[in-house]
Amino acid sequence: MLKQLTVSDGSSNKQKSNVRISSVGGFLFAVIFVLAIIGVAIMDMNGVSESISVTFLVIMILIGIYILVAVQIASQWEKAVVLRFGKFHNLKGPGLFWIVPIVDSVVNWIDHRVNVTPFSAEKTLTKDTVPVDVDAVLFWLVWDAQKASLEVADYRVAISWASQTALREIIGQMALADILVGRARMDDDLQKIIDERTTPWGITVQSVEIRDVVIPPALEDAMSRQAQAERERQARVILGESELQIASSFAEAAKAYANNPTALHLRAMNMLFEGLKQKGALVIVPSSAVDTMNLGTMSGLVSLGFTQANKNIEQKAE
Repeated sequence: MLKQLTVSDGSSNKQKSNVRISSVGGFLFAVIFVLAIIGVAIMDMNGVSESISVTFLVIMILIGIYILVAVQIASQWEKAVVLRFGKFHNLKGPGLFWIVPIVDSVVNWIDHRVNVTPFSAEKTLTKDTVPVDVDAVLFWLVWDAQKASLEVADYRVAISWASQTALREIIGQMALADILVGRARMDDDLQKIIDERTTPWGITVQSVEIRDVVIPPALEDAMSRQAQAERERQARVILGESELQIASSFAEAAKAYANNPTALHLRAMNMLFEGLKQKGALVIVPSSAVDTMNLGTMSGLVSLGFTQANKNIEQKAE
């Protein structure tokens, strides 16, 4: 278990020194303190003077404090940036390492795992002057702990601001339609821009993902109406093309029937039969068709047939 102490010199513009008291250092300090107490007790029993006992106790306590501060432990994903007399000395970790108190100072603990930073651009105007709210997520990691600690004051804050300004820049260069349908392109452009800005800090951007694009409600309603009108237009176009195909088919059929009266009569009889076989159906036939196709005789015969069939059904029922 690690406890973290932040020792500041009182100035926000200067580098902070972060010293962790590790469980190993605390255990060694406790052991040394117990040994010091036992040693003092043995000295008292042997009649050693009090000044020597006190000196021994003080020395043991100082040794314990030295070990308590000097022993440091970095986790598997961490690197400790160590300065010696204010100058970069080396990187420590992961695992157990020692520093020289007062001489050495651990100024930063760098996490080498993949970090996630959400960022957004609110009320940003697109290329066609439409205000939009865009939310995105940035996935990044530190590949050079020395640069991340020494080249930028706070790399987490810096990458957050760099991401937000890059997002606003991209939105200002794209139209609303391109933003709504081209999120993959926005992701790639953002990753390229942010990575160029963070590479000098020892940080690389793995990916950028646009989570949501929010447009004004009035514009959303207008776009919905536009989409509905476009669908209606397409439906009318399809209907007109269907009518054209049907008319073309009728024209071809008329050419076939013009040279074959028998086929026309058979077609007329079939149409009449299909219409009359429905109970209570009423068929209206043009008078010209009755004259040219002899449909009056055919309709009479069909009517007579149906009448006779109905009489037979009634007689059977009685």
